[in-house]
Parts: sequence; structure tokens; C-alpha cells
Amino acid sequence: MEIVSLFLPFCFFLSCFLIFNTARFQRRSSQAATLPPGPPRLPIIGNIHQVGEHPHRSFADLSKTYGPIMSLKLGSLNTVIVTSPEAAREVLRTHDQILSARNSPNSIRSINHHKVSVAWMDPSSTRWRLLRKLSATHLFSPQRIESTKALRMKKVQELMSFMDESSEREEAVDISRASFITTLNIISNILFSVDLGSYGSKNSNGFQDSVIGAMEAAGSPDLANFFPFLGFLDLQGNRKKMKLCTERLFKVFRGFIDAKTAEKSLRDNPKDVSYRDFVDALLDLTLGDEAELNINDIEHLLLDMFIAGTDTSSSTLEWAMAELLNNPKTMAKAQAEIERMVGQNGVVQEPDITELTYLQAVVKETLRLHPPVPLLLPRKAETDVEVFGFLVPKDTQVLVDVWAIGRDPNVWENPNVFEPERFLGKEIDVKGRDYELTPFGAGRRICPGLPLATKIVSLMLASLLHSFDWKLPNGAVSDMDETFGVTLHKTNPLHAAPIKKRAIN
Repeated sequence: MEIVSLFLPFCFFLSCFLIFNTARFQRRSSQAATLPPGPPRLPIIGNIHQVGEHPHRSFADLSKTYGPIMSLKLGSLNTVIVTSPEAAREVLRTHDQILSARNSPNSIRSINHHKVSVAWMDPSSTRWRLLRKLSATHLFSPQRIESTKALRMKKVQELMSFMDESSEREEAVDISRASFITTLNIISNILFSVDLGSYGSKNSNGFQDSVIGAMEAAGSPDLANFFPFLGFLDLQGNRKKMKLCTERLFKVFRGFIDAKTAEKSLRDNPKDVSYRDFVDALLDLTLGDEAELNINDIEHLLLDMFIAGTDTSSSTLEWAMAELLNNPKTMAKAQAEIERMVGQNGVVQEPDITELTYLQAVVKETLRLHPPVPLLLPRKAETDVEVFGFLVPKDTQVLVDVWAIGRDPNVWENPNVFEPERFLGKEIDVKGRDYELTPFGAGRRICPGLPLATKIVSLMLASLLHSFDWKLPNGAVSDMDETFGVTLHKTNPLHAAPIKKRAIN
């Protein structure tokens, strides 16, 4: 395995960890009986060799032997993985406060993002509470989401027009790219009041590549995550990739921030609410002697918003379309429901989504099989804590494998089959209360953008299914190969041809 081979030049240096780990084991021998079970460990590397390129799958396989809560040693990092709803409930709810700290990857630390990011910062800090409050108030409150409804409709209609043009040319469409541009423009308009993407050019690819590159740098295997003293060597190049991608993104952000700052200085009333978007609200907090934010804070908060919002939504839409194309009867059932609700010549509206119970089931089933962040973001125990009857020592990394939970045969019947019907007539939702389905997490670390993300994905999917029939090039079957990162991507992007069913308004 590639990771193991990288240890060979460092055996002399790493051997000290064997002595160190042995000493720690001896000190904790009295606790060993209460630690979660786990596979035997090799000297120095522990269980790294058992992780592989798809950790979410490896952990699911190991849990079949060692149970729903297990201990692994990943280099010098003690790790506990939970793979059942009951254990997830204890991590995400019962002991949420103790387990809300983060272990940040080496690549994240390379740009000091862990110090200013709402995703990685200590949730007990005043700054975290401020940023979370700002996000909730100015982006994700019910009132704010309602006020941007017309914007979402406009951008989805632009997506339909692009699909219509592709249909006229009988061209297959890159579903991931098209949905990414739509989501990107929705978010960039909420934040900056401008479009950042264009369907007719490749200009948006640079931004998309930078977002995805940053996600990959954060989620790719990295020896420095297991052996922090190797961080400066950047053996996998994740630090370099993260810096390169974020520099490109920050350059875009700075351009809009500078333009808005100049614009505000020319207004008679700089706080005129008719001009205000999210960045306007943030810039107000940088003014005065007791400013609550600075430009660096704003740039990193915007980085969180784009990374968390664009890539995850577009990948979910792509997985949903891939599953439907492989299950034409399910697609036809979803299309029939939409047509009954909207009519042959109507346009899907956001309020329709709540009445489309089968479409909602399709989205839930997609999130069950293909959670955007399969291991959520890592948590860390701030003190020793008992979880599911086992000791989780202080500073242990805790991972919730929502991918494994979503495919657990003890929880789901026919777990590997795409079957939206399993959700009909049931109250199971993705809002962090049903621990068999928590793709957005739960507790204080739940994704704050959940309400907006589900609206965007559902509206795009319903509109695509209502306006077009779909086929794969050459009658192929869509492969479901996946590439692991922070976000779970299709390895081979989905290309599908839209076939127009009705006029696009």
C-alpha cells in the first residue's frame, strides 16, 4: 500500500513512537478492558494499513467483526469509530458537548483555517458562537431563506434553459458541473449579489476545481494526520494543494470585498438595507474601534460557505440522478408524482416540494446510500467519557460512519438497494433527530446550511425530472464508483442526455 511504503525512509525516526506507545499502553493497562474492541495493531503504524482508499467502507467491514464501536490506532492517533444509530446517538446527542471539539487535518492547519473556521473552531469559544449566530441570522434563518426563494427559482430556471439548449443539440450534459454552477450562483448571489458561474463557458471550472481541490486536500490520506511531526514534509502534497486552491478562492473573495468596500464608501447611507447581502452585513462588523470581525475572518467564513454548500449539494444531485437513471421505474414514479402536482405545462415551485412525498423519499434514499460527508467531520474527546459502555479517553478522535449506518442490514431492509419506498409513511428525516439517517450530523455541530441545501437539491431534482426525460449515452448503465474525500464524489462524472418533454418558460 502506498501509505505504508512512505514509512520506509522514516523508520529510524518513527521507531521512537514504538517506545512511546508501549509506555502509554503500560500506563493505561488497567483501563484496557474498558476500551472499545478493535483489530490487532502493527508496531508504529497501528491500523493504518487497514484503512485503505475508502475508509468508510473499511470501517464498515471491520465493524462486522468488532462491533458498532471500535478502537483503532492510526499512527499516534487514538481513534474510535461508531457504526450504529445507538452509538451515534451517544456521540451526537448524549455526549455532544464533550465530543464537540475537532481534530483538524494537517492541510487545514497549513492555512490556519482551524483557528477561524466555524467548521473547525472550538464551539465553546466566543468567536465560534458569533460566527454561528451570523450564519444562522443572515443566511439560514427561515425568514432569510424565504426572502431568497425568488432567487433560487430564477437560477433553477436558468439551469432548465441550459438543459433545453443541450436537448436541442442532442448533447449529453455533465450533471455534476451543471448542478454545481446552479448551486454556485445561488450561493454567490446570496453572499455577493453576483453570478460566479456560467454554463456557456469554462470560466466556472477554475472555481469548481479550487473548491473540490480544497475538499480533496482536507480529506485525502495524510501521514501528518497520524504523525504530526511529519507535517512540514508535506509528503502527500496536501498542504501545497490546500494553499494553492484557497489562494485562488481568497483572490476571488477579496475582489468582491474590495468592490463592496469601495461601493459602500460612495453611498449616502452606507447601511441602506436595500443594498445589503451577507458580505454587506459582515463588513459592517469590521467598522469601529470595537470591530467584531476583520477581513481575514470574512474570507475564511466565505470559504466555509462555498465549500460546505456547493460541492455537497451538486454531488448529492448527481448521485440522485445516477440512481434514478439506473432505476427507470423509480424515475418514472417520481416524474408521475411531479406531473400530478404541477401539471403538464406548469413550473415546479418551492412550495410544491413539501407535497411531493415520493420525491422527498428519493432525496432521503440518496442521502442514505451516498451521504455527502461519509464520516462527518472528526470529533475529539475533551475529557475521558463513556460511550456505549466503553471508555473513550481524552484527546481521542471520534468518527461517526454515517455511510456504514446507512447500509447496515440490522437497520435497513435490503440496505444496498435504492428503494425510496422505504421512507413512505414514515417520519424519518435528515434533521439530526433520527440517528439512522444523519448525513448532516446532529447536535451543536449539525450543518447550519441543512435547510437551504435540502431546498436547493429538491428544487433542482424536481425541475429536471419534470421538464425532461433522461437517457445515458449509448444506453449505458451509470457506474457507482466513488472517490473518497471530505465529500464522496462519483469517480466518473455522470453524463446524461436531456430529452425535452415540454416548453421551458
